[in-house]
Amino acid sequence: MNHVLTAIVEPGFFASAPVHVALLIGGVVAVVSGIIGTFTVMRGQSYAGHALADISVTGGSGSFLIGISPLWGFAGTSVAAAGIMDLIGVQRPRGRDLATGIVRGAGLGLGALFLYWDTTHTTTTGATITILFGSMFTINTSVIPVVAAFGLAAVGIVAALYRPLLLSSASSDLAAVRGVRVRATGALCLAAIALAVSLSALTIGAILSTALLVGPAATALRLTARPGLVMIWSAAIGLAATWLGILLAFDSYYWPPARQGWPVSFFVVALVLLFYLLTLMRPAARGVKPGRG
Repeated sequence: MNHVLTAIVEPGFFASAPVHVALLIGGVVAVVSGIIGTFTVMRGQSYAGHALADISVTGGSGSFLIGISPLWGFAGTSVAAAGIMDLIGVQRPRGRDLATGIVRGAGLGLGALFLYWDTTHTTTTGATITILFGSMFTINTSVIPVVAAFGLAAVGIVAALYRPLLLSSASSDLAAVRGVRVRATGALCLAAIALAVSLSALTIGAILSTALLVGPAATALRLTARPGLVMIWSAAIGLAATWLGILLAFDSYYWPPARQGWPVSFFVVALVLLFYLLTLMRPAARGVKPGRG
């Protein structure tokens, strides 16, 4: 058994402080993204999640300019953008997509400007790579309480609105008839998505953050039709992809020829895709049953 473990895990993995931080923060983010991602996919808001991820580039790049953790920028711009999208959007899907596209375009424009300033007006090295693709082994331990707080807030929103979210995901008209405040429920759900996206942007980068939000949930929905089990499967798949990605990224420093290592984000996204492709080999679960937990 020890020989097998030694062959898989390079020396120093379990003793490395950066690995400990990456496993802790990456694990929390994977579980939060898996839970929130379930409703993102069920409610057809994957595009909104992708747009919020793009917009978070603005906050992350702005944070480097003023010398604070990019997580604050990711979360601030994502939540603000979610509020604006809900404010200018309408109930029809076409109106929601239009509002999302407008906010996304404006956010990307500002993000491009801030990234340019990051590379020309500051001495920070690797800011662009960190913002766009993440750098899990360089995350500072000081952000752990913030990650925990944002994660609890996002999961808390979903827990408090679990039944209304399920009902409005199945039919907004039926939910309204039953007394659900559909607009307020949707706005809070969008805020939870924004927090989840900002957390995953910290770990695997803003460009790839929706891989953890959408991929595990889409995979889980092919395995079961019960919402509660979907969330459990989604969180487990995201956690497995993240922890295996960290292990492979650490091991890759010992791979020839360059011996410089591959990014964690690549392995995480590749594993999420692999897990989804594996589920295509079996029949998909029937539609989610909102009345069952």
